[in-house]
Amino acid sequence: MMNIQTVAANTFREAVRDRVLYNLVFFALLMMGGAILVGQISIGIQQDVIVSLGLTAISVIGIFISIFLGVALVSREMDKRTLYALLAKPVRRWEFLLGKFFGLVMTLSVNTAAMAAGLYIALWTVKHPLMKSDAYILVAVYLILLKLALIVALALLFSCFTTPFLAILFTAGMYVAGLFAADLRTVHGVGLDPSALGFVRGISYLLPNFQNFDVMGAVVHGRGVPFVLVWQATLYAILYIAIVLMGAAVVFSRRNLK
Repeated sequence: MMNIQTVAANTFREAVRDRVLYNLVFFALLMMGGAILVGQISIGIQQDVIVSLGLTAISVIGIFISIFLGVALVSREMDKRTLYALLAKPVRRWEFLLGKFFGLVMTLSVNTAAMAAGLYIALWTVKHPLMKSDAYILVAVYLILLKLALIVALALLFSCFTTPFLAILFTAGMYVAGLFAADLRTVHGVGLDPSALGFVRGISYLLPNFQNFDVMGAVVHGRGVPFVLVWQATLYAILYIAIVLMGAAVVFSRRNLK
């Protein structure tokens, strides 16, 4: 457990020092500032515009951080040759992966919190005081963070057995496919035989269903998010992440690092 905490802490410090993160967060805050200007033009729907653009910025910037830094967690250590020195110590490979995962999730949590604070500041400048319904934004941000953690796990898995470029493509492809996972389960293709339809639906259950974490529509319009949806999404994310990380640990343990 101490090994995991040490690797996670080092990963967090390295990621925080990475100027890319600051640039991305700054870009997200600029988007939220732009949302205020757009909100001034959109008379009567200022709040909806700001919340929509703000949550979109948090999600998009977080996805970029999750994919690119998630893939680099392993490849960067191998390029710098620091991985070999680390594994020579009493650190198991699965502990290394878990430490890297939790370290980047910690980084994402800090950056997501900073962007959420920027969103609330943008809201406060348009209307003050804030209302009780604005607390629903935190639920949306929490679900976005769960989605980002799942993307990090996928990026780690692919980076364990392929090149960084392909790992980025595979992770991005899984994310896009996961956006339509629920739709694939109800597909009715004209001219497709039952076996093909069954195959498509079977694949849909293996894909990560990222629609489970999308509550932006409800939050933008000030509607509450049912608690049952939140805990179901949390349980789904935990189980899926655990399965993906176990797969990554198995692949990484068998990889020849010479």
